[in-house]
Amino acid sequence: MKLSLGPLQYYWPKQVTLDFYETVADMPVDIVYLGETVCSRRHELKFEDWMAVGHRLAQAGKEVVLSTLTLVESESDLKALRREVGNEVFKVEANEMGAVRLLAEAKLPFVAGPTLNVFNPETLRLLADAGATRWVLPPEASRTTWAGLCAGNKGLETELFAFGRLPLAYSARCFTARRFNLQKDACEFKCIESPEGLLLKTSEGQPFLVLNGIQTQSAKTYNLLNDLTELTTAGVDILRIDPNKEGTKNIVTAFRHRIAGIHADLQGDFCNGFWHGQPGLEWITP
Repeated sequence: MKLSLGPLQYYWPKQVTLDFYETVADMPVDIVYLGETVCSRRHELKFEDWMAVGHRLAQAGKEVVLSTLTLVESESDLKALRREVGNEVFKVEANEMGAVRLLAEAKLPFVAGPTLNVFNPETLRLLADAGATRWVLPPEASRTTWAGLCAGNKGLETELFAFGRLPLAYSARCFTARRFNLQKDACEFKCIESPEGLLLKTSEGQPFLVLNGIQTQSAKTYNLLNDLTELTTAGVDILRIDPNKEGTKNIVTAFRHRIAGIHADLQGDFCNGFWHGQPGLEWITP
């Protein structure tokens, strides 16, 4: 079973981002997804910077994939998408159907990302016919959904989100800008001040959600480490881990150890309810 590192969900300063991916070169992950998937206004790294990071990681033996935006809202977004599709070096992860169309027209193999919302075998077959060679199950899907979708799998690699804050929703409105009474187009790039998003609590003071620009995330961290035995027998090819500000290497190492049959644990406020067909914030002991 392979391990992948998903695209960075937060807005970090350029040097912090470059330093982080320098450490990724030495992490025991097989695949690294690069690029901006949340907000097109996040410009700390340009296309050329992501390509340079990709070449560095490829030299370290990683498979590099460029991830596209989840919401394409302007001509400039479309221009950036076309540039990613035509990069001629790395495979692309399509996170919306516009990217799928461009990749299919170019007859390029691609990864069908988690935000394509594949919930039935017919959609999976359609993506395979368009050129997908790998697909990622939506994080909110259950193991029952997974089993049903596998019936429609036409030889695609299968990837499952296994660790990180759950991306629950995307909106054209920027919730971080709204928090500071700013317009989206004049947000002052407030996201860069919150390297792990803005935590929201209930009226009782319990952590509930995290605001990350146009993305809403879970407050708890999704963690399928203890479900690894089932995932192995279910035919999962790749487990995806999202980058964290602190401790990413320890998380990756724990998963790598479990895959090798070595006991390893992680500490934190975790959930895994979606996989077990329960409310997402629940923790179900396997």
